[in-house]
Amino acid sequence: MQPTATVLVYSDDANTREQVRLAAGRKPAADAPTVEYVECATLPALLSALEEGGVDACVLDGETSPAGGMGVCRQIKDEIYECPPVLLLIGRPQDAWLATWSRAEAVVSHPLDPAAVASSLAGLLGQPRPGGALTGV
Repeated sequence: MQPTATVLVYSDDANTREQVRLAAGRKPAADAPTVEYVECATLPALLSALEEGGVDACVLDGETSPAGGMGVCRQIKDEIYECPPVLLLIGRPQDAWLATWSRAEAVVSHPLDPAAVASSLAGLLGQPRPGGALTGV
């Protein structure tokens, strides 16, 4: 039986959530586990899903309103015990410094490049990386 990972995708835009699912697919890399997605459009839904546990990685949309992914990332890093690694979707490459502030482990800018999303997500689902350096900018 292949290992399965749960990836939480947070965006108020259903199209963005779909783009993430389609970009990464069910298996973002040959050596990555099979992925099951949990979609959240609101901050309360995201927090509830994280509190239930079992989430292996998060993809947060920095452009979500009213609670943007950058602030949400920083919040969950402070509040969720053993918070899963986060891939942050940002509006433009120049916002990468804000992703650092948010403590996201990886970042991809809009418009989403499917190869960058899949590669970044596969990296987050792999072994923990020391230092939590940003990838994918």
